Amino acid sequence: MVAVFAEAPKPPVGAAAREVLARAQRLLDDGAWAGRLLEDARREVVARHRELAGPQIRERLAAIDVERLRDTTAGRLRLAGLPEAGFRTVLDVLDAAPSRLDAVPGVGEQTATALRAAALQLADAVAESVQVRLEHDPEDRAATPLVRAVHRLGLLLPVVRPLRALTEQVVPALRADIPAALPTTTWWRWLFTGRAGRDAAAQAFRRAEQAAAWASANRVDDRIAALRAIAEPPPEPAEAWASFAADPAGFYSLLAETVGVRFDVAAVAGYLPAEIVTRIESLRLDDTYAGVHLRGYQSFGAKFALVQRRVILGDEMGLGKTVQALAALAHLRAVGGTRFLVVCPASVLVNWLREIRRHTRLPEYRLHGPDRGPAVRDWLDRGGVAVTTYDTAGTLDLREDLALDALIVDEAHFVKNPEARRSRVVAGLGARAGHVWFLTGTPMENRVEEFGTLVAALRPETRVDVDALDGLAGPARFRAAVAPVYLRRNAADVLVELPPLEQTDEWCPFVGADAAAYAEAVQIGNFSAMRRAGFASTDPRQAAKVERLLELVAEARRNGRSVVVFSFFLSVLATAAEALRASGVAPDVLGPLTGATPAAERQRLVDALGAGDGPRVLVAQIQAGGVGLNLQAASVVILCEPQVKPTLEAQAIARTHRMGQLNRVQVHRLLTDDAVDERLLEILHHKERLFDAFARDSTLAAASPAAVDVSEVTLARRVIAAEQARLAVAHGGDDSLSAPQGVTLG
Repeated sequence: MVAVFAEAPKPPVGAAAREVLARAQRLLDDGAWAGRLLEDARREVVARHRELAGPQIRERLAAIDVERLRDTTAGRLRLAGLPEAGFRTVLDVLDAAPSRLDAVPGVGEQTATALRAAALQLADAVAESVQVRLEHDPEDRAATPLVRAVHRLGLLLPVVRPLRALTEQVVPALRADIPAALPTTTWWRWLFTGRAGRDAAAQAFRRAEQAAAWASANRVDDRIAALRAIAEPPPEPAEAWASFAADPAGFYSLLAETVGVRFDVAAVAGYLPAEIVTRIESLRLDDTYAGVHLRGYQSFGAKFALVQRRVILGDEMGLGKTVQALAALAHLRAVGGTRFLVVCPASVLVNWLREIRRHTRLPEYRLHGPDRGPAVRDWLDRGGVAVTTYDTAGTLDLREDLALDALIVDEAHFVKNPEARRSRVVAGLGARAGHVWFLTGTPMENRVEEFGTLVAALRPETRVDVDALDGLAGPARFRAAVAPVYLRRNAADVLVELPPLEQTDEWCPFVGADAAAYAEAVQIGNFSAMRRAGFASTDPRQAAKVERLLELVAEARRNGRSVVVFSFFLSVLATAAEALRASGVAPDVLGPLTGATPAAERQRLVDALGAGDGPRVLVAQIQAGGVGLNLQAASVVILCEPQVKPTLEAQAIARTHRMGQLNRVQVHRLLTDDAVDERLLEILHHKERLFDAFARDSTLAAASPAAVDVSEVTLARRVIAAEQARLAVAHGGDDSLSAPQGVTLG
């Protein structure tokens, strides 16, 4: 770097030298100012955060017994008499005037000073663990200073970061070199300096001269001018709040990075063994090609992928798995990697391309569609991040000796069947790659074995014998087996600012056409028709679910909230959309977004939902809208029926209740009273317990897979049998009716 220069011959002495050193001094002044500016901006964020977090800090300190002060001084503090004098908590000590502490028998001036120092130390530790959560409220006078401070820091960072060579290397060097070069400024100084001093002055002058030349070649003056333009005046509150609303996830990431919020280590590390954690934490991410602020848990996830190389990043949806993977790719590029490939569902291809442009400085290539040939050639020639789909991946014309530096497989639960074509294609690509990262928030949907197939696809040597994992030793052995492969963190553990999630079951009794449709579906044993019966008519007087849907959407729009309506069935979505338009509740309803919607149109619908021109309503098929899309522009979710796979419902909710969501998320489940929905919920409770025990904390529950699995056909038969028996009894019929052998699922 420029701070190290070769020796040079005798320098000019006099006016020419003074001119060079004057330029070097201006460079030093500018660099020092830029460094101070950034540090001042950071300190302002810390101060404003501490100010806003004050009530939380005081509440926690009030819950800490005064005896804990002894822990900070290895037990040397004398605390006798403090509780009797009214000092029962750490907060009591902090709030007390020094004279009050001095007055306690046995507590002199020296002990009082030590007590306050210990209390302040604990207060600092508590402050580091507190993070505030903000509502989007520009009228909030208490929060506005923090929002302005973070916004200002966010404006400065992109301009100052390219100047790191100046602030971190050139400035310290010039602080030493300019005084050392002073003998070159006049002849009399030069003549009265000894030989060793002149040699040192000559070397210092040449280094200063080269620093000035380096600054000119890199247009440092222009960069400093740009920095001064945004440094003053500070941003207006409206501008800062608008920035927060546009990118709350980025806001919180920068805030956490700046104030140094300490997360629960176990939560961040996903309960990995200590030796793996140590290796991961020793890696320093190179962000030369990255353009994103990572939270602590995200940085850990990126490093986990880099260190362990072939892994499942199984974070709960909404925690930023894409960003973590891109940060890891940027690091690989900085250390010499060139070719990276992302394989994903077609529904999220456009989103991946956008995220690459937004969060990295890497070229991206779309390897999809009839015109993909030139893009493939460009990627192979130049390197970068190529994005393709599961269906297209197997048709790419790639030379046999092509090596990939990294392969990312998004929504990796799509390759859980090792016999499927796309699974074999991914396995073939993985064999070419130095790193393979599976991204999935739902590594297991129905059976425990599904997780084992994903692990085996990455590391055949880490096969897990799930049948042997029952009994008390099961969870511990499973955790040890998959620790090198699987990392999962849950939102509740690491997203302290995530707004509350409110779930309400909306029970809707049949009222007319829906009752008739349901009775007919039960009679013929059509499980799919039973589930759709609540939307048998667009007339709210004939379908209770439609009536409640219209009420909920109308209320949400009155409150300025956008809505996503999910259903498994296309016919239900069509009925819902028609009812919303015909009633005037949402004449501009968007969608439907289905599995057949082209990727570009999907992204257009998502963009329209968050366009900011008033509350909108989107109807979406839960299999499509619940996978890979960011729908946090909506804060009301309406589920038209319970799902056979609980993970489908969880995915759909997580598309709104995720990092970047500003508002409290309301989830309304439309349920038929004393009918198929109620029966379905009872049986599905097993599946939810299985996922919670197994995949949520990377630990397997002590149970046999076969004992808890419910296949879709088996589930349908159980529900149909129960409903046929119930309706037969209700209508005075034969209560011995058994489930049919053939079941119509759709």
